[in-house]
Amino acid sequence: MNNKIDIETFKAALLASRKEIGRLSEVSEGDRQTVVLDQTTVGRLSRMDALQTQAMALETERRRHVELQKIDAALARIEAGDYGCCVHCGEEIEIKRLENDPTVPTCISCAQEAGS
Repeated sequence: MNNKIDIETFKAALLASRKEIGRLSEVSEGDRQTVVLDQTTVGRLSRMDALQTQAMALETERRRHVELQKIDAALARIEAGDYGCCVHCGEEIEIKRLENDPTVPTCISCAQEAGS
């Protein structure tokens, strides 16, 4: 395991990110609701705007879900004692890379090989 990193600091940051994503998801829940297409109550442009807002909110929620999966995977690596080590080659992940994105599972070499 990477002895140079403070696991608790990264764990706290991951948990804070998870909480913030949950809060944002709750706040934007109304934007993801089904759009009423009743032409007698709402004009065509207003419906189109509502549909576009809904589509953007759904995509944002999908991205939040992906980020939560990455956070959960990083927390699982912390619990397993593998946090800070590349999941592909086992080498230590540079601290600056982890500071930039605490959810990153690979070292820079393996990430470059994978094209990410």
